[in-house]
Amino acid sequence: MVILGIDPGSRVTGCGVVESRGGRLRRIAAERVRPDPRAPLPERLRVIHEAVAALITAHTPAEMAVESLFNARNAHSSLVLGHARGVILLAGAQQGLPITGYAPREVKLALTGTGSATKEQVRFMVCRWLGLAREPDSLDESDALAVALCHALRRGSPAAAGGRGRAT
Repeated sequence: MVILGIDPGSRVTGCGVVESRGGRLRRIAAERVRPDPRAPLPERLRVIHEAVAALITAHTPAEMAVESLFNARNAHSSLVLGHARGVILLAGAQQGLPITGYAPREVKLALTGTGSATKEQVRFMVCRWLGLAREPDSLDESDALAVALCHALRRGSPAAAGGRGRAT
């Protein structure tokens, strides 16, 4: 099964594609979507939507996992992040993908055993889980791979089965 993991952002969106086959996990791709930060929000959202749609077309994932919103520093930041997450969910829904949302704390817990792990600890565990000789190019990419890995690890559990196919 191929899983697309997304770490949403309006300035940088991390994308990671992981294959889970026979109990083995393998990285297929990871990248960052970086719209022009000076562009108006609708243009940045278009770039994010098109990039995610292109990844879905290129890698034909069976499922998509997206990191849920966290409490941003202010209402405006939360709103903008919600818009970015919305166009990401739209790209998956347009392709008929089952989409599951995971809280940042749940992703950290699944990979490291603690919900308060740092981004660097998560990146280290992404490398361990996927057997990577080299770290992903950015924390955005490792976070996206972590979301995909979390989904791969959780999808067989009863708790994950209840939320599968719904964006949360």
